Amino acid sequence: MMIDTKRDVNSTHENWVMSKRYRMGILGATGVVGQKFIELLDGHPWFETAELIASDRSVGKLYPEAVTWMGTAPIPKAVSETTVKRAADPLQCDFVFSGLDSSVATELESQFASQGLPVISNAKNFRSDPTVPLLIPEVNPDHLCLIQKQSWPNGGFIVTNPNCSTVGVVCSAKPLDDAFGVDALQITTMQALSGAGYPGVSSLDIQGNVLPFIRGEEEKLEMEPLKLLGSVVDSEVQRSEISISAQCNRVPVVDGHLISISVQFREKASLEDVEGVFRNFNSPSDVIDLPSSPDQFLHLFDDPECPQPARHSLLGGGMTVSVGRLKACGVLDYRFVSLVHNTIRGAAGGAILNAELLVSKGYIGNRDS
Repeated sequence: MMIDTKRDVNSTHENWVMSKRYRMGILGATGVVGQKFIELLDGHPWFETAELIASDRSVGKLYPEAVTWMGTAPIPKAVSETTVKRAADPLQCDFVFSGLDSSVATELESQFASQGLPVISNAKNFRSDPTVPLLIPEVNPDHLCLIQKQSWPNGGFIVTNPNCSTVGVVCSAKPLDDAFGVDALQITTMQALSGAGYPGVSSLDIQGNVLPFIRGEEEKLEMEPLKLLGSVVDSEVQRSEISISAQCNRVPVVDGHLISISVQFREKASLEDVEGVFRNFNSPSDVIDLPSSPDQFLHLFDDPECPQPARHSLLGGGMTVSVGRLKACGVLDYRFVSLVHNTIRGAAGGAILNAELLVSKGYIGNRDS
């Protein structure tokens, strides 16, 4: 678990945040992402799980009876006596996390935002909406201003986190773009099985095999970074003009997406310059003290055999993005690999960090509770 409750918190608002508990609901609580929310939120210093929402076949059951639990640890006691509710039931919470499937996310997330609840979503449905922040706190916290352009009644809003592979690409590209300007990215992903959900990919399809197509993934990887790396002008995101080509593959690895990236810069940079940028990039000051923020946002390996999903995806409690194999590229300028834990930093953990930033900035918690 990545939470560190011993961090120094200095501002008056942050001291108030630390003394207050926020009740949250989880939409899609029995799914793979919903389960990861429950696992990561166990013992969280700010948030407590108040409501679990799932499909009709689970409604009315205690959570352990409703779920096919995929975690390596037992179901947390905090939810073991919680009864699963339906989306139409009255909820007693301050905000909701959404681990919903895209087939139902648009309707249900709109429903909860219309009820006045902040929705922190892992689904793809609202990522391209120009009024909805697509957020990685270390990359584009200034995009939170888009919330003011949303028109849900009663103060509700939606914030999304990116596709899991996009996270690995953008977290490693951000410091390079800031330092040298990125013109082009050539991306090839090797994506873990857990990204396909449960029951996921058939064992007969993936054992001893690689699947060279993941529906919708290449489109996300070619579009989402442009919003994430865009600039806010007059409360609107001006998308980056980076050229991106992506190819996505499913590989027989349980957790951890490994991504090969070649990059072309606008400004000339030496290998030592690029190494220095990776080593010296720091998270924004208003992010580093959040409970789920890792001590090290980016970790650059010198060992040419690193990073590896089985050995390094859990660095920083799964919230650190690893970079390695950095060298000159014979076609573009430089090439490297990036590793992201797809269900933690790339999904539930990233959404939790988003919620922490929203609380620290006063977007969550201003209503009576």
